[in-house]
Formats: sequence, structure tokens, C-alpha cells
Amino acid sequence: MPLEILVAMVLIGTLAIAILLHMTGRSAPVLMTQERAAQAWHRHDPDSRILKTLPSTNRRAALIETNAGLGLVWCFGADTIARPLLGSHLTNHPKGLRVSFADFATPSVLLHLTEVEKVEWRQHISAARPTNPSAAIEQTGQTHA
Repeated sequence: MPLEILVAMVLIGTLAIAILLHMTGRSAPVLMTQERAAQAWHRHDPDSRILKTLPSTNRRAALIETNAGLGLVWCFGADTIARPLLGSHLTNHPKGLRVSFADFATPSVLLHLTEVEKVEWRQHISAARPTNPSAAIEQTGQTHA
């Protein structure tokens, strides 16, 4: 089979699959309710016990308070990502908050929040952080150089 025909078949097939997934609703973003946020967190960290969930008003992210500390779950297309907030850094952004993680696999995420939510989430995240480095070591069981 000539290469030109093979390339055309692959491109048309990929495009057809993408259109089909979109038309059937499989590409719709996940809307975070308390239950869905808890399910998403447990999928990423099944051993933790969730104490409280706080979804954003646009339902694209949620703060998760667990027995191991505070975490964040957010939508990534039709999937979710969950990360603990220990060692994260918050930056104000005109659309909300930018959270920079210590994890190189997830450098940062922009959370679209209202002005009221931005203040509340910043306070909640700041209050959940350990006040001294030894508490952070006890919480993670690791030291950071």
C-alpha cells in the first residue's frame, strides 16, 4: 500500500474517532460535585480518608481535606487529576489562583475561581499547611533537600 494512502487512512480514522467521541458526549469535562470529587480522589489515593470536599462554583475543581492533609482535584478534559497540596505555591491570577506543585509531573494548574472563592481557597490552603518544616517531614515521611 502506498504511504500516501496509509497516511490519509490514519488521519481520517483518527479524525472520525475524535468526532464520534465528541458527538457522543465522551469528551465533555467532568463536573465536580462532592461525590464525584471524592470518587476522583479515591481513584488517585485509595488509602486516605476524606474529611471534607469543597467544589468550586464552576464545578471544575475541588479542595479535598483528608486525614493525610489537603489535596486538590481538577478536571482535565473528561478525566480528573488529584494532587496533594503539601509543598505547593499559590499565585494570584486575574482568573483565579495558579497552584504550582512540587511534583515535576504536574508543574502547575490555573483554577478559575470567583474573587470570593479566591480569598476563601487561599485562606483554607494556607491554614492547612504545616507551620514548621518538621511537621511537613512527619506528614510526608520524607525530607526535601
